[in-house]
Amino acid sequence: MAIVLLDTGGANSPFIALWMFVSVLAGIFGIGALLPLFIAVNLYFFLEFTGGNLARETIIAILLGGEFPLVMSFLLWHTKREGDSSSERAYYDLANELNQVSNKAEVVIGAIGEGVIAVDNHGAIELINPAAQRTIGWGRQDAIGLDYKSVLHLVDKKNQELTKANDPIFDVLSTNQPKRRTDLLLVTNSGKKLNISVVVSPIGKLGTGAIIVFHDVTKEQAEEREQAEFISTASHEMRTPVASIEGYLGLALNPSTAQVDAKARDFITKAQEAAQHLGRLFQDLLDISKAEDGRLSNNKEIIDVVAYTKDIIEGFSQKAEEKGLRIFFKPETTSSTLTGGDHSLAPVFYAHLDIDHLREVISNLIENAIKYTLKGEVVVDIVGDNEHIIISVTDNGIGIPTEDIPHLFQKFYRVDNSDTREIGGTGLGLYLCRRLAEAMNGRIWVESEYKKGSTFYLEVPRISHEAATKLIEQADSVAKNQSEPQREFIGDVNVSGGDAPQEPAPDIDLPAITAHGKNIGNTQTPPPAIVTTAPATPAVEPVAQPTEPEPPYIETPAPQTAPSPAPIPAPAPAAARPSIVIPSRQRQ
Repeated sequence: MAIVLLDTGGANSPFIALWMFVSVLAGIFGIGALLPLFIAVNLYFFLEFTGGNLARETIIAILLGGEFPLVMSFLLWHTKREGDSSSERAYYDLANELNQVSNKAEVVIGAIGEGVIAVDNHGAIELINPAAQRTIGWGRQDAIGLDYKSVLHLVDKKNQELTKANDPIFDVLSTNQPKRRTDLLLVTNSGKKLNISVVVSPIGKLGTGAIIVFHDVTKEQAEEREQAEFISTASHEMRTPVASIEGYLGLALNPSTAQVDAKARDFITKAQEAAQHLGRLFQDLLDISKAEDGRLSNNKEIIDVVAYTKDIIEGFSQKAEEKGLRIFFKPETTSSTLTGGDHSLAPVFYAHLDIDHLREVISNLIENAIKYTLKGEVVVDIVGDNEHIIISVTDNGIGIPTEDIPHLFQKFYRVDNSDTREIGGTGLGLYLCRRLAEAMNGRIWVESEYKKGSTFYLEVPRISHEAATKLIEQADSVAKNQSEPQREFIGDVNVSGGDAPQEPAPDIDLPAITAHGKNIGNTQTPPPAIVTTAPATPAVEPVAQPTEPEPPYIETPAPQTAPSPAPIPAPAPAAARPSIVIPSRQRQ
């Protein structure tokens, strides 16, 4: 038994409970059986001490798992030899209690609705509960001892097998750090694929094993998609009437379109502000639904983050002044100080990302800083290294309690205390900022102290000046090619939709080539009247025309007693043919 313990981890061996059980029963054979065990335990203690591996956990394990059972065995069986029947009852009580604890553990694991699988350090399954058996389709006797990959068949969203790089179970067995994944599929024994959420936690020290807990989230994800679709549809439909309300209120406030007194103007102004707030709320809901179902646009451009942030800050200057706050842009202030205030030499940080996403995040952080700061200042700073750019927004406002910080970037979460109840909000702004930061391959976090202020950080990838210049040149080249389409000419007429060669042309009307009312060149004329002309024979007087001819204006003569060789229309106006004209240069 001692050899088994040494081979499986010593004091951290999973068979330590079996050693304790054997030690308690060893007293049956007297002192001769207990003494070798006692010597072995103390020898192991001495070896661990001299080897420098004697940690606090090891000492406790040796005392409780090695020394304590031997002492209990000695007291139990020594008093029995003296005829004390109470020791025998204590033994049976102890054994019964251990059995009850074991049964309770099995009952608890069996009652868990989530699948639970325990594996050793080699990945072999040691335990599988009934919920896991039902979900996977494997029996307990069939699964025990097999490699977890044979029983727990996981694939990614693209239906590809997991590798060591993205396998959470292998990662935990290798690093002894817990992992959680919600983007995996479980292939059951019958071939069915389930969306699962899996949490893998290590057991004890590295090399001991891991516990895998998973459950089916297919229904939950379907419900979340339905909710997102409803929010997206409702937000999209409600934006139109809200925009109409806002537009009509703006017309009511415009002196050139309506005349209202001062009291009515105040009411209308408040109504317009409420409509604008409602419109922003619907837009946030729409953006969140797009972010959650992967429809969020990501149109990357090259920007100078410092200059771009400065433009955003200027838009909030008036709002900060109205509240009595000062807003500083630290890169500009620092550069002006270094250059004596005559020139601004701000550091250049180039980024390749969606500028609308960046504007949304920075604007939200600055607006929150102004909103939650009663007096003082708001400082915006930009720093970075070769790989990252960090934008920080610092205020000395009401701050955030420590217990609320981990939940701050969750959807619909708001800090609920006396300081925030008077300030409006939906709990969507910071959640949207987090999703937009992730869409830009960045991250966002906060450092705050309650009643002393907060600092929000946004980190985005940085690119070098050479890479930025190259991307700008490529974008300019693409734009130039798109602005010069291929042209086709028939004579002097351009039929490709582009501009004709820039050559002087007389200011006269020339026939244009058209088709069904669409000018193939640069003209837009109505469809010509469809007429029929008589052959070159003696002219015949025109017959009566319909009072209100209908398109396509086909003119036919009324019935006559004398035979007519063909339907003859009324004579055309001054021109003998339909006049289809290219406008002169002035009209172009």
